[in-house]
Amino acid sequence: MLRWLMGGGREPQGLSEKSSVQSLGEEQIQNPYTELLVLKGHHDIVRFLVQIDDCRFASAGDDGVVFLWNAQTGEKLFELHGHTHKITAIAAFPSSGVCEEKNHLILTASADRTVIVWDCNSGREVQKVSCFHSTVKCLTVLQSLDVWLSGGSDLCVWNRKLDLLCKTSHLTDAVIFRLVVSTEGSEGWDVLEVKRLADHQDNILSLVSVSDLTFVTGSHVGELIVWDALNWRSQVCDCNTWDPSFHTVTQQEIKLSQNQHEVSIQHLTSDAECVFAAVGKGIYVYNLQMKRVIACQRTAHDSIVLHIARLPNRQLVSCSEDGSVRIWELREKQQLPAEPVPTGFLNMWGFGRANKQASQTAKKMQESTTTYSLELIGDLIGHSSAVQMFLYFSDLGLVTCSADHLIILWKDGERESRLRSLTLFQKLEQNDDLQLRF
Repeated sequence: MLRWLMGGGREPQGLSEKSSVQSLGEEQIQNPYTELLVLKGHHDIVRFLVQIDDCRFASAGDDGVVFLWNAQTGEKLFELHGHTHKITAIAAFPSSGVCEEKNHLILTASADRTVIVWDCNSGREVQKVSCFHSTVKCLTVLQSLDVWLSGGSDLCVWNRKLDLLCKTSHLTDAVIFRLVVSTEGSEGWDVLEVKRLADHQDNILSLVSVSDLTFVTGSHVGELIVWDALNWRSQVCDCNTWDPSFHTVTQQEIKLSQNQHEVSIQHLTSDAECVFAAVGKGIYVYNLQMKRVIACQRTAHDSIVLHIARLPNRQLVSCSEDGSVRIWELREKQQLPAEPVPTGFLNMWGFGRANKQASQTAKKMQESTTTYSLELIGDLIGHSSAVQMFLYFSDLGLVTCSADHLIILWKDGERESRLRSLTLFQKLEQNDDLQLRF
């Protein structure tokens, strides 16, 4: 069931009373998402969204049903029934580049201890795997090798035909594995343990790959570690840059006296220069070269930030347990350095050691004068409960899912208005009803 609504810059109730959280008024000039399309179908929490191609996506959650949608029109394409319990993981599995036939498959795992492969073009179940001894909690596709991995109490590697290639023993820690692929004339596949990530003091909640050389992990107690992907060693370890009190208490005292959600790193995203971290209620921008936080919003939302994503034009989108979706812009601020005051006769004429030191001081001041800020430019109010995650479809807009059982397509109002006007113009022109009137 589809419903068309006009979204404005409404301010959530109670937000104006909380001075620590930024708020926007009715005028949101930089927020393009002024129309929204509400998609109904799920009858429980919608936890997962996955992009299938440029205009299709799938949704899944606690009702155990998978829906396929058109991101341009909001049309429900298929309703997939096959699981008997809630969905615990979902992943797209498109055909590899060498395949002539382009098949778009999705994998879904459930608390019923099964994994199902679905054909997105027909909406049919392709195959089901029911040999798991526990719930599969994550699915990962390695498209270049045409295999997929399932993770839970075991790590299993499967091919497209759902043949089990290899598996590991019981998993208890955060471990880096190397997948040894078969060579020509050999059928040997194996998963080898490379390193256990023992540098963290608590559970790892988030991981993001920055490049082929670097990845970053974040923990429950707010540790952010930058890793070398070649030798698997820690390059930088920042223990709670966002919480100064972290360094003054022991690990045991932290767990007893602090609310872990205030410092836990729930989600990470990145570009070539920075890592963007959802930490408690805040958002932090960590520069990999400078090895420090360059901008932050300590209270970006009224509640825990669940998901963030990097958009073009130095923008971020975040969603929270408070039901809001917010757009941020990373802005650079230039400050003029103060002129060093020369002292002494030689310094007045540019001679001597004192002048050299002053020049070095001025240079350091010049390097340190660039500051950054995260500015709120859009507040998308439509959900009535926790927003779990979202997808970005460029010109087609944003897709969000929530605990209120709804999916919302957020549209660029001006773009949609132009498209409707163009469509109307074309229809009038086809019907010869377009006449020039004086």
